[in-house]
Amino acid sequence: MRKEHTEKSKKPKSKKEVKEAAEIIDTTTVVSEEIEKEEKPESNKLEKLQDEMTELKDKYLRLYSEFENFRRRTAKEKLELMQTANEGLMLMLLPILDDFERAVNAFENESDIKAVKEGITLISNKFQNILRQQGLEAMDTKTGVVFDADLHDALTQIPAPKKKLKGKVLDTIEKGYYLGDKVIRHARVVTGN
Repeated sequence: MRKEHTEKSKKPKSKKEVKEAAEIIDTTTVVSEEIEKEEKPESNKLEKLQDEMTELKDKYLRLYSEFENFRRRTAKEKLELMQTANEGLMLMLLPILDDFERAVNAFENESDIKAVKEGITLISNKFQNILRQQGLEAMDTKTGVVFDADLHDALTQIPAPKKKLKGKVLDTIEKGYYLGDKVIRHARVVTGN
């Protein structure tokens, strides 16, 4: 039987059979190529998406770590700035401190009060000039200025000596100050009622 089967398979086929077999082979080849083409783009698309996702993840991690480094660095710089912010002002005030030390030493040896008073006045003027250079200005709280709750703290009210002083500043207990345009200390005043 085997011989017969092999003999049959060796026999030449008719042209029609050969043609049909060739068509089947062609169809099978075309279908398998299409299947491969369909599988490859999907697998290529999947690989591309995975690569893109990996790349984006890497970019995200780098950006996140850069942001964290920036945040830490700025926090450190801010802390250092706050610690040394008044360094310039302190350097300006050191000569005044030296002047006060000299004045205290002079009190012990000086019998002339007038000279001591002049020394203290000079130190006070020097101190006020430095504060003015740094933008500190005293508020105007003369008697008769209209009371303004944004600028003044009324410690007490007393009867106004004149009718026109009602609701106005009668006396200043503590001066108020501006630093630039900002009120840094309200003036403490007595008002008339």
